[in-house]
Amino acid sequence: MAENPFFAPSDLPYQLPPFGEVREEHYLPAFERGMAEHLAEVEEIANNPEPPTFENTIAALERSGRILDRTATVFFSVAASNSSDGIMAIEKEVSPQLTRHSDAIRLNRALWARIKQVTTDVPEESWLLEKYRDDFIRAGADLSEPDQARLRELNEELSKLSTEFAQSLLKASTESALVVTDPKELDGFDEAKIESLRKDDGTYVLPLLNFTNQPGLAQLTDRDVRRRLYELSVGRAPGNFGIAAEMATLRAERAELLGFPNHAAYSVADQTAKTVEAVEQMLGQLVGPAVRNARKEAEELAEQAGFAIEPWDWSYYSEKVRQARYDFDGAAMRPYFELNRVYRDGVFFAATKLYGMTFTERPDLSGYHPDVTVFEVFEEDGDRLGLFVLDPYARENKRGGAWMNNLVDQSFLFGLKPVVMNNLNVTKPASGPTLLTYDEVNTAFHEFGHALHGLFSQVRYPRVSGTSVPRDFVEYPSQVNEMWATWPEVLANYAKHYETGEPMPAELVEKLKAAEKFNQGFQTVEYLAATLLDWAWHKLEPGETVADPEAFEAIALEAAQIAFPLVRPRYRTNYFAHVFTGGYSAGYYSYIWSEVLDAESVEWFKENGGLTRANGDHFRRQLLSLGGSLDPLTAFRNFRGREPSIRPLLSRRGLD
Repeated sequence: MAENPFFAPSDLPYQLPPFGEVREEHYLPAFERGMAEHLAEVEEIANNPEPPTFENTIAALERSGRILDRTATVFFSVAASNSSDGIMAIEKEVSPQLTRHSDAIRLNRALWARIKQVTTDVPEESWLLEKYRDDFIRAGADLSEPDQARLRELNEELSKLSTEFAQSLLKASTESALVVTDPKELDGFDEAKIESLRKDDGTYVLPLLNFTNQPGLAQLTDRDVRRRLYELSVGRAPGNFGIAAEMATLRAERAELLGFPNHAAYSVADQTAKTVEAVEQMLGQLVGPAVRNARKEAEELAEQAGFAIEPWDWSYYSEKVRQARYDFDGAAMRPYFELNRVYRDGVFFAATKLYGMTFTERPDLSGYHPDVTVFEVFEEDGDRLGLFVLDPYARENKRGGAWMNNLVDQSFLFGLKPVVMNNLNVTKPASGPTLLTYDEVNTAFHEFGHALHGLFSQVRYPRVSGTSVPRDFVEYPSQVNEMWATWPEVLANYAKHYETGEPMPAELVEKLKAAEKFNQGFQTVEYLAATLLDWAWHKLEPGETVADPEAFEAIALEAAQIAFPLVRPRYRTNYFAHVFTGGYSAGYYSYIWSEVLDAESVEWFKENGGLTRANGDHFRRQLLSLGGSLDPLTAFRNFRGREPSIRPLLSRRGLD
């Protein structure tokens, strides 16, 4: 056990986790010791005979649990990105233990009594103190003993179900994959793509990505193959319907215990939205215009196809209409979007122009997989800022989607600089360069916006470091960063043909911009349908159960006036990982809520000269560097100079 790499801080630069030393057998002993030491530290804080102060109570809690923090950070990063049967077994065992551990701290009455007595006049300390108090109240610290006992049972059961949902979905991405034996059925894909799908047994396997509308639907020419792919997508992991329904019922019961009418009300109370009514008012402004736009788009697609289209036809014929109307072919852009160039000459270039930061690859530092690359990040004056870790490729043992996470949180308390990571799910070619779609380029810029939020953090306490902000605010900086993907100076620097080095033709760029609002009805309805489905599950009344989850799903979409047979939700219940495993329960609205702030901010950048150091420094100073140390909407007002308006968002999506 003395050799367990989690028992002491990493001696690598920036305390990058020593992935090369970590073996599966290290995790359980490290979790066990980490939880035991953390509880001992908490007991010492709770039973301190000295009067409670910020330093001996809140700051002491911030210093506690270091072994557990290191272990959990690495374990759950690997579980998401490079899982195995052993990792999945450990996850099933440890997840309920961690839930019990969290409850043991937040339901500690002596500790809660001390926290309630702490006072401070220091602004950052005052904000953190309020966060702690809110955390404990929302965790049930004021409940009676019987109610706390029931709360512990609910939390543990929900933890088990969440793990079961996630692992079922991970298996379904391969078990429900499209398998063909004749490569002619993959007509529409280029040769490199087809070759990347070929397996040793001679079959061709197209795994499912984590949303309804699979990318292949836009390219595959065989309509029956498209149908099969679509039906595999919407029907995967059928057992998850029951798990989701059970989770929604348990969440409703927990919300009632904590004094809320439903889980949605509980979920938004500590977000920037604050109330169910505020969320529903915003969503209500979007549903009608979005559905009208989508119906109009469907008529155009049917006219192009010459028959009544089905859901699996939408992407294919929308590309046909896009080409006819704008003479724009998305596939024609891929040769100009080579992965390394997108990052080094696009994502990093924009960051250098805006913030003065520079990037140096560190081949001496490694991650948990050979595909992982580590970059050291520097300020303009050469000061070290942190590390950026990139894992771009899809794998069978990697969950779908794209995400950012912190491997090391910035904090002045520990003298730590940030180590942040971006995960994508780009198909790795069998050989040759990795060429991205425009959507994948946009995702790269989006996720790096999260990375900037983590890298620029300048706070004292880990609890409010980097992206530790309300869920309906965290997507805002990342969505703003998407604007630089097509900013002329940035695009010209990275969009170059992978073979010739020639820049992307100006007419192709203009066609891209002209086509940006195309298909926005579909995209908005797809998103809103998922949002309102999430909302329906989490407005269940306490005691309400759902016997037929698929029927519930259909009824919920009809009731929300978002049901449109040709546009299913971006995520159906059975693969809605955001809300049943990812911490976004009753929170998927966050993306559109954040987009209101994002659209306002993009407008501000354009009004003030765009890609300039002055603009970057202002955004960094007023928003990115603050983490969760200030009320987020106050930070937004300090940046923008006014309250947010929905007008720029409606204009962007063609809904005005």
